[in-house]
Amino acid sequence: MRIYQLLAIGMLFAIASCKEKKNDQAAAKPNAAKGPMMVQGYIVKTGAVSEPLELPGTLLPLEETEIHPEVNGRIVGLYINEGSSISKGALMIKLFDGDLQAQLKKLKVQLQIAEKTEERSKELLKINGISQQDYDLTFLQVSNIKADIELIETNIAKTEIRAPYSGKIGFRNVSMGAYITPATIVTTIRQINQLKLQFSIPEKYASKIVMGQLIPFSIAGASQKFLAKVYATESIVSETTRGLNIRCLVQQSSNALVAGGFAKVDMDFAKNNNALLVPSQSILPQARGKKVILYKDGIATFADVQTGVRDSANVEIISGLKPGDTIITTGLMGIRPDAKLKLSKVQ
Repeated sequence: MRIYQLLAIGMLFAIASCKEKKNDQAAAKPNAAKGPMMVQGYIVKTGAVSEPLELPGTLLPLEETEIHPEVNGRIVGLYINEGSSISKGALMIKLFDGDLQAQLKKLKVQLQIAEKTEERSKELLKINGISQQDYDLTFLQVSNIKADIELIETNIAKTEIRAPYSGKIGFRNVSMGAYITPATIVTTIRQINQLKLQFSIPEKYASKIVMGQLIPFSIAGASQKFLAKVYATESIVSETTRGLNIRCLVQQSSNALVAGGFAKVDMDFAKNNNALLVPSQSILPQARGKKVILYKDGIATFADVQTGVRDSANVEIISGLKPGDTIITTGLMGIRPDAKLKLSKVQ
């Protein structure tokens, strides 16, 4: 019996010792937590940053016009060679004007008679053979006929379709003998010796476009880079694309540049060789802004920052930091303000 009592007492001592050991370990943990946290740092410095954009563009002819007749009529002369060049004022189409020519001939005969009558009346007026009123009526008759002749000649001119400027003719949509109206598109003429480049930029960059700015672009199948000079911008931002349309004059001429072709516009609006850069993982997004954690004498200090351009690894800091500051890049979620830190590595 005594042996059993001694064993029981020994077991009680063992249990008490285990409890004391666990309590000592539990008490040691808070003391360990109070030590500095091991983190990695980064020294803020300046560097080059950019935000390149590749925008789709279209090459356009300097001028492009759909050719329509001014009057109805039947084609009696067709002088359009598809795909050929044409000079300004050259005759492209002649419409039937036989009836107008007959009216013109008749009016010219009437004018000759009226002019002779006016001459006789003028001589009679000199000798008081007629009154001034009678002479004025004959003179008015001559003026009326001349006005009718001018009207007929204008109508005859409308039966001739001429090139509005020098350019290249597209495909024709009519044939000899066809009856056409002002709604008929006869052909298209384009001025392709000078090309335009049109593209759209996001609205946030609209203020960065200036008149005369040179825009680089490239086209498929050509290794050469081309330049175009900005000469006009649209007055409003598109509601559908939220972009601003830009038009430029292409500065080079090349057989590779074809009107209607696709162009790739290369732009870089945010290029800055002296930007403050920090690693992307060092930024802490907040409900109202962004923060970084500064390392100052072993203490964590939270600082508000304003960011700019971002690339694959770095973020531009516009305000909130200065060159030489040390920021924390690891363990950010476990750091509290004024926490003690120890740098294991500084980049």
